This record gives sequence, C-alpha cells and structure tokens, in this order.
Amino acid sequence: MFNKRLLPQEGYMNIDILKKRVKACTICEKHLPLGPRPVVSFSKESKILIIGQAPGTKVHNSGIPWDDQSGKRLRLWMGLNDEEFYDESKIAIVPMGFCYPGRGKSGDLPPRKECAPEWHQLIMDYLPNLSLTLLIGQYAQKYYLQKKIKKNLTQTVMHFEEYLPEFFPLVHPSPRNQIWMKKNPWFDKDVIPVLQEQVKLILNA
Repeated sequence: MFNKRLLPQEGYMNIDILKKRVKACTICEKHLPLGPRPVVSFSKESKILIIGQAPGTKVHNSGIPWDDQSGKRLRLWMGLNDEEFYDESKIAIVPMGFCYPGRGKSGDLPPRKECAPEWHQLIMDYLPNLSLTLLIGQYAQKYYLQKKIKKNLTQTVMHFEEYLPEFFPLVHPSPRNQIWMKKNPWFDKDVIPVLQEQVKLILNA
C-alpha cells in the first residue's frame, strides 16, 4: 500500500497516476448496488472545486459528473456553459461520494463515508491553484465547515459570506428542492449574483 501522505512532497506519482488510482478505487465495492464507478474530474490547473453529494444513476451510466437536471441548474447558477463547466483547467469536481450509493426510501442514499477521508486531501494536495470551493448540500457542508455550520442548511447558505473566500455553501440544485427555492426567494436574489461574480472573477483572473 502506497503512503499517500508522502506522495505530493516526494513526487512518487504525477496527477495522471493519481486519477487512475481514484478511478480504480473499490474501497466500498460491497456496498454499491451498481458496482464501483468513481466519477471525478480535476487537473493541477483547476481554479474552482465543486464538492457535491454522490452521482445518481444517470451520472453513473454516463460517467460524466453533473450530467443531469441538477447539473444544468448548477451551471446556470454559476453562469457557465457546458464547455466552461467541464474544462478541468477551470473546474474540479470531487464529490463526497465518488460512486452511486444506491436507493433509499425517499431517494438516493447518502454518499458513502469512505471517499472523503480516503481521497479528498490527497487530491487537493495536487490542486495548487484552487481559489474557491463550492460546498453543495448538507454532507459537504458538515464535513468541511464542522463547528462553523449553522443550525440548518438554510441558515448556512443564507450566511454564505461568512465562509468566503475559501468556501461557498449552496443548497443542492436538484429539482426536488424546487419547493425550497420558492420558500426562499432571497437565494436567487442575493446569493446567485455573488456566486456568479466570484466565479467570473476567479476564472478570468
């Protein structure tokens, strides 16, 4: 077993080898109903990191991150077209769970807990140009904001400016959250314009 903590400093592998190792990960294979298929995207030039939940069945089948209705809305929120969004030199995509976790009673199961502690820090060590990390949904926010998180997701997103310039917490862009959007019109009015401004400034720097 290679010592992941030494790799970035000692140069034991380049980022292409890291990608191959991530794609070949089977750490939670026995828990995955469709088998392992890690869906991530990153390069050493990436400037913005997106940490969401886990792939759904459509993304599992295509192998393309955010290749669904949620992804369309996320790109709209960020003010990016498909070409910009999938340009690894601009955007890195490393979810909390890399593979489809299966179906629960009221939707997809939570992302597997093995991925983030196993891979996140190692991947980030190879992304020296990151300027902003989008934390999409409660799982990413709890993991990265820890004690700084508010009493619920709505409050955390509402106070997004407290976490800048490192993090930008967002509600998940799933169509399931349409009711939340209607109940919280401040999100479109106050949050999205700042998000688009941040994205534009970073990518055009």
